Amino acid sequence: MSAVDFPIDNLPFGVVRPPGDDARVVVRIEDHVLDLAAAGIVPELTGRATLNAVLESGRESEIRERAGELLMAAPRHVLPVDSVEVLLPFRVGDFVDFYSSRHHAENVGAILRPDDPPLQPNWLHLPVGYHGRSGTVRVSGTPVQRPSGLVPGPDGRPVFSRTRALDYELEVGFVVGGPTATRIRPDDADRHVFGVVLLNDWSARDIQGYESRPLGPFLAKSFATSISPWVVTLEALRPFLIAGDVHDPEPAPHLRSTRPWGLDLHVEAHVNNTRVSATNFSVMHWTFAQQLAHLTTNGATTGAGDLFGSGTVSGPTPSERGCLIERTWGGAEPITLADGTTRTFLADGDTVTLRGWCGGDGRPRIGFGEVTGTVVAAVTSGED
Repeated sequence: MSAVDFPIDNLPFGVVRPPGDDARVVVRIEDHVLDLAAAGIVPELTGRATLNAVLESGRESEIRERAGELLMAAPRHVLPVDSVEVLLPFRVGDFVDFYSSRHHAENVGAILRPDDPPLQPNWLHLPVGYHGRSGTVRVSGTPVQRPSGLVPGPDGRPVFSRTRALDYELEVGFVVGGPTATRIRPDDADRHVFGVVLLNDWSARDIQGYESRPLGPFLAKSFATSISPWVVTLEALRPFLIAGDVHDPEPAPHLRSTRPWGLDLHVEAHVNNTRVSATNFSVMHWTFAQQLAHLTTNGATTGAGDLFGSGTVSGPTPSERGCLIERTWGGAEPITLADGTTRTFLADGDTVTLRGWCGGDGRPRIGFGEVTGTVVAAVTSGED
C-alpha cells in the first residue's frame, strides 16, 4: 500500500503491536503510525488493544485534531509501519452484509435464474441482506482456507467436497460507533457510522447455490471475511459524500433521506498481479445510510463495533463487475491473468487484493490502503 493514501487529511485509526510491547491504538500517517497513548492523546481510550472504546466514545474528531496538531508541530512517538504488527482494528460485534448493487443483482440473477426476471420483486423496495458471522472477520493478510461443504454430485445427490467455485467480493464495510441505538433514520447515519474499511466477502459459489434454497447464504460465506486494517473516519470522507442513486419506486418512509449519502470512492480488485475489476462505489443503489436504517427498523439494535458490508460493488460494464461469478459469467467466460493462466474461480495460492481511495487529481487523496488474502488448500477429511 502506498503512503500517498494516508496524508494528514486522512489519519485513519488502527491497532498495532510494536515488537515486545502491547497492542495499542494508532493513527496512520504516510508510512508511519502515531502512538496516540504515548503522545498523551486520550490515553484512557487509546492505550488499549482494540478501537472499541474509541468507537463508543464519540471522540474521534478530538483525537484526530490533536494528532494532526502534534504531527504538524513536532512529530514524536511515530513508528515505521513496517516495524509493527498490524492487527484487526476492533472487536467485531454483529456483522451484516447487504446486496445493494443493482448491476450485481441483475447479473447474478441472470446467471443463476436465466428463465426468470433477474431482480426479485422485493429488491427495489428494501436493501436485501443476511446476518453473517462476526467471529470469522479477519484482518488483511490473514490466509483464507478453502472451505468444504455439501454440493450437488454427478447424480444430483449432495456430496461433501471442497469448494471448486471460490470467489471474492469487492465490498465496502461500515464500522458503527456511538451508543447502542435502534430505529435509526437515514439522515442520522453520521451519528452512528464511525468509519469505513474495504471488505472482501469470500464466497463458495457451489456451496452457496445448493444451500440457498430457499434461505440465503450460510456456510458459503461464514468461513472468512477480510477487512482492511485502517478505519477511515466518516469525518475524513465528508467531502466525497454525493447524491445517491435515483429510486423508482420511491422507498418506504423509513428509507427516505434528504442528505447525500452516496460516496465517490474508487475501488478495484486484483487477482495476483492482474487488475480484474475497477469501478466506483457511487453506482450502489442502496446507500449505507439506508442499509443502517433498514437493519434497525424492526427494533434490532446496533452499537460500537458492529460492522455491515455494502454487498458486491459492480458497475455497468464487464470490467466493473466486482466478483468472479460475474466476470466469468458463471464460469462460462474465463479471464486471463498477467502470467497467461486463466481463471473461472480462485485457485489455491491465488492472492486477492482490494484497493480503494477517494479524491486525487488535485484534491487530497483519502485512501484505504488495501485488503489482501491468499487462498490456501482445504483441510482434507475424506472429501473428494
